[in-house]
Amino acid sequence: MKKVAIIMGSDSDFPVVSKAVKKLKEFDVPFEVHIMSAHRTPDEAIRFSSNAKKNGFGVIIAAAGMAAHLAGVLAAKTTLPVIGIPCKSAQLDGMDALLATVMMPTGIPVATVAVDGAANAAILAVEILALSDDTLAQRLEDMKTDMEKGVAEKDKAIQLKVEEL
Repeated sequence: MKKVAIIMGSDSDFPVVSKAVKKLKEFDVPFEVHIMSAHRTPDEAIRFSSNAKKNGFGVIIAAAGMAAHLAGVLAAKTTLPVIGIPCKSAQLDGMDALLATVMMPTGIPVATVAVDGAANAAILAVEILALSDDTLAQRLEDMKTDMEKGVAEKDKAIQLKVEEL
C-alpha cells in the first residue's frame, strides 16, 4: 500500500494535523509526518516532493497557515495528488490560508479541504488510495454505513425528545 505524507509548515500546525493522523490510523494507512516550510526550507520541501513518488508515497497532505504556500510548492514538483489543509491563524481566521491554498494556477492542482479540515483531508487521501485497494474501499463503505446508522439513531433520539415536549 502506498503511504501518505503529511507535511506541515510549522509544529504549531500539529493540533490540526493530529486529526488526519488519527483518521489514517483508523484506516491502517501507512504515513509519515514532517515539518517543512515553503519559505524557510523550500529546498527541502522541493526535494521531498520531487522524490515522494519513488519513496512510496501515493498522496501528500500539506497543512499550513497564513501565507500557506506549502501545498502549492509541493504540488509544483510532483504528479502525486496534493491535498491542502488551510490552517486557521489569529490574524485572518484562516481566510488567508484558504485563499492561498485554493488559488493555484492551471497545471498545479491542489485539492483543498475546509479550514482546519484535517480529518477530511485524511479521508480524501484514503479515497484516492482506495481506487486501487479493495480493502480500503470496503473500509470507506463501512465508515459511510456507520455514519448513516449514527444519524438514524440521533433522529430516533430527537423524536423522543420532541414527543416529551
